[in-house]
Amino acid sequence: MKYTTILFDLDGTLLDTLKDLTISINYALKQLGFPERTIDEVRRFVGNGMTKLVERALSAAGAPASLKDSCLALFSDYYKEHIHDYTTPYPGVVDLLQTLKKTGCKLAIVSNKMDGPVKSLAHLYFPDLIDAAIGTPSNHKKPDPYCVYTALQELDSTPEQCIYIGDSYVDIDTAKNAGIPCICVSWGFAGRKGLSEYHPDIIVDTADELASVLEI
Repeated sequence: MKYTTILFDLDGTLLDTLKDLTISINYALKQLGFPERTIDEVRRFVGNGMTKLVERALSAAGAPASLKDSCLALFSDYYKEHIHDYTTPYPGVVDLLQTLKKTGCKLAIVSNKMDGPVKSLAHLYFPDLIDAAIGTPSNHKKPDPYCVYTALQELDSTPEQCIYIGDSYVDIDTAKNAGIPCICVSWGFAGRKGLSEYHPDIIVDTADELASVLEI
């Protein structure tokens, strides 16, 4: 295998979290007296962390930006309690991770989600498969490569041994900024059409295709 360290985005790459995120942000908006957003709208809001999700949802609902902190608190509290009501791994993902693990690969998650939920979801859905699960601090959101380097340090690995797998332009830019190649999955939030204009190194449509590209 060419790469011995595989870094993954979480939402839209390993896990379909969209319904739980949509329900949670709509709970917060409703509590503040503003209209709910559709799941397709929320799909466009995600990718840059929870704060950006809240800011975009408030803007779409016609709510003042001054409500950001209140909305973020409502959203975060609700999401913590409902983080896996509907969330599920994408088809073939668990088998892929198991195979990678058996070949001796080091596996990590680097997400723009908050660190607590990232670690919680990794433990819940991928026990004994993920070597490091890292959420991004507010001052180092992807595409800042800070957390990629943090993961590599934690795994005692190097950029030359590493590849990043994600589902959005944020992931493409993160990999470029870290100086590592990127594979994008079309089953995530952006879709193949949304990804193609950002010229990722490779786009794959299934977990089996991803396994083939990774030569496992």
